[in-house]
Amino acid sequence: MSKPLVAVIDWAEQPLSEPVPTVEAAVIGDAAEVKNFLCSTDDDFAGDILDARAVIIWHNIPVRAAAIQRFRCCRAIIRNGVGYDAVDLAAAHAQNIAVCNVPDYGTEEVADHAIALIMALCRQLFPLDQEAKRLGWHIRVTDRLRRLRELTLGIVGLGRIGTATALRAKALGFRVCFYDPYLPNGVDKAVGVARERTLDDLLRRSDVLSLHCPLTDETRHLVAERELSLLKPSAFVVNTARGAIIKKTAILDALRQGRLAGAGLDVVEDEPLRTPEEAATPNLIVTCHSAFCSIESKLEMRRTSARIARAAVLGEPLENVVNGIAAAR
Repeated sequence: MSKPLVAVIDWAEQPLSEPVPTVEAAVIGDAAEVKNFLCSTDDDFAGDILDARAVIIWHNIPVRAAAIQRFRCCRAIIRNGVGYDAVDLAAAHAQNIAVCNVPDYGTEEVADHAIALIMALCRQLFPLDQEAKRLGWHIRVTDRLRRLRELTLGIVGLGRIGTATALRAKALGFRVCFYDPYLPNGVDKAVGVARERTLDDLLRRSDVLSLHCPLTDETRHLVAERELSLLKPSAFVVNTARGAIIKKTAILDALRQGRLAGAGLDVVEDEPLRTPEEAATPNLIVTCHSAFCSIESKLEMRRTSARIARAAVLGEPLENVVNGIAAAR
């Protein structure tokens, strides 16, 4: 009998994988054959993909109910990354297919990236760079240059990345507080940061707001017009989580109207930016959804995904299940 198949599905428009998935094949070994497929959407799922025992999904390809129902023997859909909002969890559960993610592979990188954006805003690196390259030396942004130890960094979501960001910020001298209604009492004491019990209180207190929560029905547009109005006009906003946590039109309008001092967005709603007008928004840094990227993180992500796929093929318990199917059938 032929070996079962693990399908590595990459986005045809911007592939990040290799034509031959050597990293995954090395982890999976003799347990399965591993093939790479390029697809634009899940409408392209056909042929061998539908017979795969496990699928590893790169990028933001949506995996909707209609595609999930076409799988003939799939045991696990593994999202090559932290976010899994592009996968229909309920449809996969109904088919008894586990959905897994890789929640820890880019913890250091995303936290570092958030701090880099925060520092770039607080020290106005990009406007100063532009001025110097105009062969000028006029500092026009003195009203935005801040002393870090006088600032409060508010973190939404104190999970792995939020905690890593908080610890880095503490080392830089920030006063750090957080809002996360799902954490038990005492987490603030363990990490050594302050806790706010409501998002509104966090917003009013923060000089810098950094988002580190998943995108769910609850957090979609968590920060919109009303929430932005609670921030100080001198405040900065950083998002390295998911774009739609912040309502794009709301934050761009706030920047244009001077109701917000600046924003550093690794992710934006309906990314990438769509118009020259969006790109010309003042005091905006955008970094191409790249916070997770490093040579090391990419290898770790691929090895973890492959390890989960191997377990699915062998019928072993699965790691990082997000839809309640705890073991491959």
